[in-house]
Amino acid sequence: MKIAVTGKGGVGKTTFAATLARLYADEGRKVLAADVDPDANLGLALGFDEEILDSIVPIARLRKLVEERTGANDQNQFYKLNPKVDDIPDAYGKECNGVKLLVLGTIETGGAGCVCPEHVMLKRIIRSLVLNREDVVILDMEAGLEHLGRGTTEGVDAFIVVIEPGARSVQTYKNVKRLAQDLGVNQVKVVANKIRSEEDEAFIRGKIPQEDLLGMIHYNTDVMDADRQGKSPYDFSPAVKEEIRGIKAIIDSYKK
Repeated sequence: MKIAVTGKGGVGKTTFAATLARLYADEGRKVLAADVDPDANLGLALGFDEEILDSIVPIARLRKLVEERTGANDQNQFYKLNPKVDDIPDAYGKECNGVKLLVLGTIETGGAGCVCPEHVMLKRIIRSLVLNREDVVILDMEAGLEHLGRGTTEGVDAFIVVIEPGARSVQTYKNVKRLAQDLGVNQVKVVANKIRSEEDEAFIRGKIPQEDLLGMIHYNTDVMDADRQGKSPYDFSPAVKEEIRGIKAIIDSYKK
């Protein structure tokens, strides 16, 4: 199972991705969670200590590693397009609560959409994760659609778009579905988060096709409490955990 969790900023992608990863780990599955967001906070949502997270440098910023694997440097304008990356999850990943975390980061310089050594490394790592590993792989993607334009997520089993009750979130879902088809990913599903009322539920059901809607997560202050304390929402909100467990059951049914 290889899943890319995406959506616009602030909708709860990381809460969903981390809780889903913890649920798979509880079953004894090997789980790798990759943080591909420049504002990397998946580790906190998984339950890592801040001291450990402060010691992690995203792969995209490991200049010496990128130079070593691609052959690119200030004197050499040519570099490998297929660098060795299969050892990176085990060499650079950190484990907590049964989930291995790999912080990839993203390209932060101008011209991020172009081909560059850092982009080549990230794309190869993600491709290796989704094609060559038997683990459950959950990618917590950066907000927006840039990763789809760069093609870094082709090969995943499904995109899960986390939305909230609002027109902009719905538009993001529609754009992800359109761009995912260009990458050959036909499974684009939706999780609606921060549902406060029956009106919110009716809005979601009126905008999202039934076959694409995995489920809804209701607004819960326990998630905010967990965030304030830098803790995993998995350990703070039994209600949210059970709602995501129900969503996970639907996801699993697609693989049978």
